Amino acid sequence: MSHPPPETRTVAGFDEDAEKLLRVVRRSVAELRPQAAPGLRVTLQSVLDEDLGVDSLARVELWSQIEREFGVRLPQELFASASTPADVLRVLRGGADRSEQPAWVVDPVAPGSLERQVPDTARTLVDVLSWHAHYQPGHTHVRLLGEDDRPEDISYGDLQREAQGVAAGLQKGGLRTGQTVALMLPTGRDFLRGFFGILLAGGIPVPIYPPLRLSQVEDHLRRQAGILCNAEARVLITVAEAKFLAQLLRSQVPSLVRIASVAELGGEGQDCMTPTRQPEDIAFLQYTSGSTGQPKGVMVSHANLLANLRAMGTTLQVEPRDVFVSWLPMYHDMGLIGAWLGSLYYGFSLVLMSPLAFLARPGRWLWAIHRFRGTLSAAPNFAYELCLGKISDAELEGLDLSSWRLAFNGAEPVSPNTLQRFAERFARYGLDPRALSPVYGLAEGTLGVAFPPLGRGPLIDRVQREAFQARGQAIPAEADDGATLSFVSCGRPLPGHQVRIVDGNGIELPERREGRLQFSGPSTSAGYYRAPEETRRVLRDGWMDSLDLAYMTAGELYISGRAKDLIIRAGRNIYPYDVEAAIGSLPGLRKGCIAVFGSPDPATGTDRLVVMAESAEKDKSTRQGLRQAINRVVVDITGVPPDDIVLAPPRSVLKTSSGKIRRAACRELYQRDEVGRPGLAPWRQVLRLLGQAIHSYLGRGWRSVCTLRYAVYIWLLFWLVAPLTWLGVAILPRQRWCRAFARRAARLFVRLAGVPFSVEGVEHMRKGGPSVLAANHSSYLDGVILCAALPPRFAFVAKRELASQWLAGLFLRKLGARFVERFDLQRSVADSEALAEALRTGQSLVFFPEGTFSREQGLRAFHMGAFVLAANAGVPLVPVAIRGTRTVLRDGQWFPLRGAIHVNLCAPLVAEGPGWSAAISLRDAARAVLLEHVEESERTLSHV
Repeated sequence: MSHPPPETRTVAGFDEDAEKLLRVVRRSVAELRPQAAPGLRVTLQSVLDEDLGVDSLARVELWSQIEREFGVRLPQELFASASTPADVLRVLRGGADRSEQPAWVVDPVAPGSLERQVPDTARTLVDVLSWHAHYQPGHTHVRLLGEDDRPEDISYGDLQREAQGVAAGLQKGGLRTGQTVALMLPTGRDFLRGFFGILLAGGIPVPIYPPLRLSQVEDHLRRQAGILCNAEARVLITVAEAKFLAQLLRSQVPSLVRIASVAELGGEGQDCMTPTRQPEDIAFLQYTSGSTGQPKGVMVSHANLLANLRAMGTTLQVEPRDVFVSWLPMYHDMGLIGAWLGSLYYGFSLVLMSPLAFLARPGRWLWAIHRFRGTLSAAPNFAYELCLGKISDAELEGLDLSSWRLAFNGAEPVSPNTLQRFAERFARYGLDPRALSPVYGLAEGTLGVAFPPLGRGPLIDRVQREAFQARGQAIPAEADDGATLSFVSCGRPLPGHQVRIVDGNGIELPERREGRLQFSGPSTSAGYYRAPEETRRVLRDGWMDSLDLAYMTAGELYISGRAKDLIIRAGRNIYPYDVEAAIGSLPGLRKGCIAVFGSPDPATGTDRLVVMAESAEKDKSTRQGLRQAINRVVVDITGVPPDDIVLAPPRSVLKTSSGKIRRAACRELYQRDEVGRPGLAPWRQVLRLLGQAIHSYLGRGWRSVCTLRYAVYIWLLFWLVAPLTWLGVAILPRQRWCRAFARRAARLFVRLAGVPFSVEGVEHMRKGGPSVLAANHSSYLDGVILCAALPPRFAFVAKRELASQWLAGLFLRKLGARFVERFDLQRSVADSEALAEALRTGQSLVFFPEGTFSREQGLRAFHMGAFVLAANAGVPLVPVAIRGTRTVLRDGQWFPLRGAIHVNLCAPLVAEGPGWSAAISLRDAARAVLLEHVEESERTLSHV
């Protein structure tokens, strides 16, 4: 169809285009919702999703019809940004691309060396890039496909050079090793060089997804603020167009000091100095999508990442001639690790296209595989379903998929029906059905956990529905009918990794019994960033709880659902996926916009079965018919009727950035009775965000005032109590009275300071004989705290320099402190003999074996004095763990903060005998005890 250029067309022509567009939209929506067709009203200002029920998947069909009707290729960005038909019309009037669908010719990627050479000696991700940039700098690493599908090649040398420019800009801006930097960028060159620029600067990348539409700005920024706060991001790298909105985040993210684009950073610095990173250091933070709760940052170390890449590469037998074609978003682990970093490590090329390119025209994914002779590609199940339902046979004419040797299907439940239909349809285009590979992985396992054997194809297990739902037994079914369930095998664990199925008590289950899936191995993450409670909940004894339900048979892993999505109703286990899929086929409901979840019922102690389904139907009788139809489907599938059916308006069912149903969030919305409440206009959202920003600034200011007020109060209290305590000790005639007075003063100071203070293990103190106490040292407060915690019969061992000070020396001598020389060897020996004599006369001693303290967490090296004395004198040594003082008053900081302090007097240790070897063993035992009681707690505190 030919069209005159826009500048020669009349106003009437413009009206003709508008009417034609509205006819297309009307027809498309009527096909989607035939019951609503008679009274359907579509205008240029109708909101596609809210008014017409056109979600992301429905847009695929609408875009296809518009392009066919007008003979154009709409910009892929319009797919996400258009809110109304008027937005589309403006692009059509502005001169949309009217070229025909290109007939792709094969354009294979030229491989590098055909010999399998990989950086086996690399210890970090930075080493991997450096290795390739050194040995094959000109080899094509990534081919970026833009709007016009012309490839933009990026070599290993290009990537390293451009990333170094970004790193220099970050370092010039003050980024220090180990600090986090957020990447809020779409798939493209900026993301690639920004990610490695952060690594080369010594930082930790935090990929987060960018906003798609202005109407989503409030929810998007709120979710990102939570991630940025948890990550303590110092810098946010984003596109220039998003910098204004991103500025609103700064009021909610105290750690955020800068927002910049890649171009700005790359133009600021000259050279970067890449700090040395260790394999155990965090490579990046992968935030979970939040489909079952709040997002959590998985700590992926360099060691985790390389172990996972090597295990997957071995299983898949990848080689330099492979070509990975991907449209997966880079903030998702399957796209970031599976597609990009996997191709980076093994040296095969990656053909990378935008996720919008796929959603706008799904056929572009398959044609990219044809054009570049792709051998590897991956996608969630919905993408394969989209190719089945939204690509016509005419669009596939000439397609050749014979090069596609591995088609991974993962990241969401895999449908046996989808696998079968995809294999049948695309077999005539050269696809080998054995290429379809259902896989299992998750961010907590870095990425891959289980893969099927090469060349086998999908393996489907059909089990008896009744036995599985009632008892969790996967009994093989004879026939494939309504009384069966079908599950797809995800294969076997990766080399060097293990999986197991356990019950609620952590006891491993036999084959064909459903339970919680746990996994372990070198790819298993150390947990969640700054979320120790969440980490302890899922990681125990080296086994990570996936929060997925599964069973195993013949060594194969079958995923059956999410543990947190499981609904227990009348003693039955109900799985939302089956119910949602069945309800989604009902006419009048929006497919893919169904949420089934359980809501606790206090009256019965079980879950109420709730169905939330989006529908734009307004007629009461029609809505009643929908409820009846939903009720029938649920009863057929589960054997029980739903307790509540909520017909919600479009866009009520909450989803993650990758399209997964956020059942936990939907449950919260339902329980707050907020389903279907209209959202605010974008300008009102921005105003509300500005109000929240002002409120946040005022709140932070008030908290600062409170903190300052507390610090001033503590110092006034100190200068009131300390002189009086010194004076009392100075004038009292007996040492026993001095110690008792100092103890009461210390306890009074702690109480007036409002510090929660507790002591545990007092029963370990010997009353009949002397002992040596060895305490960790982390703050100036430690001496005061021990004075308050210990009975008044212990003498502190202090450095001799304090003895010559008039104020401190007099005070310590009156308390019976013993002084030791640290630098004069002869004097030191004499002081040690004096300490031994004190023990023999019955005087117990308190040591800080670290000698001094610093602001860093953990224990410093121990001096041997306390342990040699205890071993040679044959007296017990009591480790004393002090927790919290470093938080309240850290080294180099004279600004006390609120915090709880706890003293743990641990069980006494006794040396095996006198001598140096026995003293070393005693030191090691004491250090192990203190690490158990101190270091773990301090790590927790550092994450609060």
